[in-house]
Amino acid sequence: MTLRIRDAATEDIDFLAAMLLEAFNWREDRQPATLQAIMNIPDIWHYVSDWKRSSDFGFVAYEAEDKPVGAAWARFMTAEDPGYGFVDEGIPELGMGVVSTHRGQGIGRVLLERTIRASVERGLQGLSLSVEDDNERARALYVSNGFVVAGRVGDSDTMLLRL
Repeated sequence: MTLRIRDAATEDIDFLAAMLLEAFNWREDRQPATLQAIMNIPDIWHYVSDWKRSSDFGFVAYEAEDKPVGAAWARFMTAEDPGYGFVDEGIPELGMGVVSTHRGQGIGRVLLERTIRASVERGLQGLSLSVEDDNERARALYVSNGFVVAGRVGDSDTMLLRL
């Protein structure tokens, strides 16, 4: 598969929302949520609402047929409206999703590494994220890229990569 990566733009909000839903529905043993359902959960929807704010950045991965297959994006959260992986207002939180039929092909790794490089280029202190306990594939990807556990919220670890 030939993969192309480009910067995420304002008009990518629908695809980012779809990838947020993919990330939310990673478990196959759970009843999948709908886009409408996550839009009604402010603690989840704030990962993409009002995309693209001036401090937001991210990437979209495409197949050769110009079909988007994954995205990763970073967004600064506030202490008053933190994300599940919130560490500090100066460290953006990472959101990432890959279309279920394309998982396990290295797309997430490419997107994550591109987002890390962009964070370094922006002079950021780090990147944070949240990963559920049973999501071992995602956890292994994050650990292999230097993320470490920095806290815990419910049944998820908050992970941090210092840059």
